[in-house]
Amino acid sequence: MPLIIISGLPTSGKTTRAKQLETYLRSRIEQGSSSNNETTSATPSSAPKYRIHVISDDSLSISRSVYDLSSVPAHARSANASEKDARAALYGAVKRVLSDRDIVILDGLNYIKGWRYQLHCEAKAVRTPSVVLQIGCEVERARGVNEERLRRREKEESSEQDAPEGYEVGNWENLVFRYEEPNPMTRWDSPLFALVWDDDEERTKQVFDSLWDAIAGEGRKVVKPNQATVQRGRDASGDYLYVLDRETQDIVKTVLEAQGEDGGGEVRIARSSSGGDDDALVVQLPGEKVGFPRLQRLRRAFIGLTRGGIGLEGVGNLGASRIRESFVGYLNDAFESEG
Repeated sequence: MPLIIISGLPTSGKTTRAKQLETYLRSRIEQGSSSNNETTSATPSSAPKYRIHVISDDSLSISRSVYDLSSVPAHARSANASEKDARAALYGAVKRVLSDRDIVILDGLNYIKGWRYQLHCEAKAVRTPSVVLQIGCEVERARGVNEERLRRREKEESSEQDAPEGYEVGNWENLVFRYEEPNPMTRWDSPLFALVWDDDEERTKQVFDSLWDAIAGEGRKVVKPNQATVQRGRDASGDYLYVLDRETQDIVKTVLEAQGEDGGGEVRIARSSSGGDDDALVVQLPGEKVGFPRLQRLRRAFIGLTRGGIGLEGVGNLGASRIRESFVGYLNDAFESEG
């Protein structure tokens, strides 16, 4: 199930909205389970379809001081080890539980677009959607909330374990300065949902309903991994590169042996090295005789293009017959373009 990335300014109400979202999702999941039980006469103890995980700095005991770069020179901020370690801990926690049965709510700043892109890629790798919930809040209001928390801490009024923690003033200002707002035009920030500080219960439910439809309802899209990350098929008779080399060599040999002294004409190529002329492939030779150096050059160029299956993404299994078909087509195109 999906990854829900919550993003917003520090002390803008992200954790409050995350708790509301968790309550809403649990309610929707329970409703779905009750409906299934009535339909299938299952026992009340049947496991729910989805599980919910809320991951945050607080759940991983990450102090807000790790984001404090107010005293670090500008040229050294990108190498802040404590912040990188914190993100690594969050990333590991998300990766451990992200699956098709788990809804993960990542409550945090998530203020760097590169970080959100990394999370988007992780969700895509396991073929589950990711969405961003942006919590909108005026800078002055968020600053006031942080100042109030700092005052309470100074008065030792927030000694309770669940009391929200404030940011040091310099840290808070720096985080606001570095905040990169989600952009719905980019694929890693889309779909983007937004709630602002003053949104009431009705508006909040509308947004949550839309979010649910995107991650678990009829509006959920099928997530396909990047083609570059998909392990390609291999021919049963051996390693792909070996088969690629073998089949192209066999075709070159056939062309050299079958062409006439003056060149030109057609050479029929069997669809498999085992022979058989039925439904054979045809190489259209140019007017002059094609020598071995020229064929070898074209063969090497073809191997360079198709190494690892590049250009054959639409083929489920890169087998010998498909390689032979592709190489014959490549030769015909080359002969035609070279005249």
